[in-house]
Amino acid sequence: MAISANMNVMLKVARKAGRALAKDFREVENLQVSMKGAGDFVSRADINAEYIIKTELMEARPTYGWLAEEGGEEPGKDPTRRWIVDPLDGTTNFLHGLPHWAVSIALEHKGQIVSGVVYDPSKDEAFFAEKGQGAWMNESRLRVSGRDKMIESIFATGVPFGGRSDLPETLQDLARLMPACAGVRRFGSAALDMAYVAAGRYDGFWERRLQPWDLAAGIIIAREAGALVEPLAKEGDILESGDVICANGAIFDRFAKVIRGA
Repeated sequence: MAISANMNVMLKVARKAGRALAKDFREVENLQVSMKGAGDFVSRADINAEYIIKTELMEARPTYGWLAEEGGEEPGKDPTRRWIVDPLDGTTNFLHGLPHWAVSIALEHKGQIVSGVVYDPSKDEAFFAEKGQGAWMNESRLRVSGRDKMIESIFATGVPFGGRSDLPETLQDLARLMPACAGVRRFGSAALDMAYVAAGRYDGFWERRLQPWDLAAGIIIAREAGALVEPLAKEGDILESGDVICANGAIFDRFAKVIRGA
């Protein structure tokens, strides 16, 4: 398995940030937490992890741009490349002591995601992919599931919290989908949800109103594992709209028809 110099840097940095987060996770009750909004929290651990990632990535590639959850957007001297980072995807899980959260790092080149890493420190699982090189989890090649029956398939989504305006749409999605499938999971980390589609653990995933840093790494990992990944509105752009649907090729059309309400 040959990886690029950029991917080597991304994996190294994701693991370093993951180790720092894991240390804080063991002391989660002592974390200093502040409110960012309804159901949306930021912790000292989150900010520290982003600092580690930004310091390491910008030292390795000082001309690249930057887009991240806590630190916002900074243009680089190289306008064609930027890092897209979520230092802690699954913050609410983290703060409640639930071991399901991840570090997400993606590299964008000329508007296209070309590399992505989603690292789960709790399980020491590093999901990663580069354009045209396939998707991997640690040493193992990833492929989407081969299930071709909706009734045997498991799907994942995020259920809006705190009275968000897209809750009615998601409840309608669930009402249409749940009678037709083997189950729906809501685990609280979009980055891991898409990585799990790549690994065949889920057969499909959809969600609305996500941010670019929630999606960027997961998009390329899922695609390189063989998943079809589209915006919910066919004419849309996933990173701009934040709406995504993905699944293995055998069930994508039927799954998308249910979710899109067609």
